[in-house]
Amino acid sequence: MSRHPSDTRAGADRASLYDEITEKVLAELEAGRVPWVQPWSSASIQASVAMPTNATTGRRYSGINVLILWGAVIEHGFPTQSWLTFRQALSLDGHVRKGERGTSLGHGLIISHPDLD
Repeated sequence: MSRHPSDTRAGADRASLYDEITEKVLAELEAGRVPWVQPWSSASIQASVAMPTNATTGRRYSGINVLILWGAVIEHGFPTQSWLTFRQALSLDGHVRKGERGTSLGHGLIISHPDLD
């Protein structure tokens, strides 16, 4: 059984994520920063400049998720570009500190068209 009772819920989640991203971009612009220009010399960035990856699978994130995760690294001062889901952390006998919040990501659908293959 689906966790979402209808497609309306999934659409609402997507709209919420888009609203969250838009609010972050606008806040950066209002603060006089261009969010898509990386401040490479910033002392606040502790992680190496790399593509974000899933720490369990090694899979690289793509699309808007790369920008979201780079933003989270800068915002929170994370020391690495490796990410886990809550369940992945538990499966590795890890834990998540009380009060910690996850980073919302978008899930894309790749559509293959026979004429383009």
